[in-house]
Amino acid sequence: MKQKVVLIVSVIVGLMAFILTNKYLRDIKAELYKGASKVPIVVANKDLPGGATIEVRDLAKKDEFASAVGDNIFGPKDIDNIVGKRLKYPLKKGEPLWWSHVDLPDRTRSGLAPMVQSGLRAISLPISGASGVSGLLSPNDRVDILGTFSFPSEEMEGELKSVTLTLLQDVTVLATGQRLARDSIGADYNRRNSGYSSLTFEVTPREAELLVFAQHVKGQLSISLRNPEDVSFEDLLPEVDFKHIEDKLQDYNLHRQRYIRHKEEL
Repeated sequence: MKQKVVLIVSVIVGLMAFILTNKYLRDIKAELYKGASKVPIVVANKDLPGGATIEVRDLAKKDEFASAVGDNIFGPKDIDNIVGKRLKYPLKKGEPLWWSHVDLPDRTRSGLAPMVQSGLRAISLPISGASGVSGLLSPNDRVDILGTFSFPSEEMEGELKSVTLTLLQDVTVLATGQRLARDSIGADYNRRNSGYSSLTFEVTPREAELLVFAQHVKGQLSISLRNPEDVSFEDLLPEVDFKHIEDKLQDYNLHRQRYIRHKEEL
């Protein structure tokens, strides 16, 4: 008899614990979703095979939390854009319908990604101030990227020497800070208010690796601005260190005076 009473009490306690736990979880859920708004989205009204032509009867409306709905999901206002179009992928009943599921003309996309040419990459680097031409760069400018590094000296064991070299030539600037190239078209842009702490370049995948490595070995990256019509390439540019400056400084100055300033008498 005693064992039977113990069993009954155990069952009752278990049921009470189950009920209280459920109530606690419901309260927690209600607290989490308190004030959360829902928005209507379009879902499949039945299982739909890939390649099917979408009809009104294939679609249904479902309320979903706004925080879970992105720009890629159809709302009821988009139904006219869906009906009559081909479904790219199969959908299960109740699954949301995404723009990527439907064979539609490409929508106008915003942001940086559409500006990057196929096969190239966009990479941002923290370059500002004097290293970034004193904040005077604009998107669509063409630049050379230089790097200054500390290398182990070949002449003096255990010592470091500073070397500057041109890493890349004729590189397009896609963005200065958050300002994109497309934002500059037709805009009355005041360069004096063009402060930025990073530059975004259009490069090849291999060039992207080179620049990331240069940044992470504590290299100091600097920018030299080109004329937009200048697509020339300087072959075999030297590495510049103190020895190079000592040997070539006079030649550089003579070259400037003769061929840039056209002082032929020198």
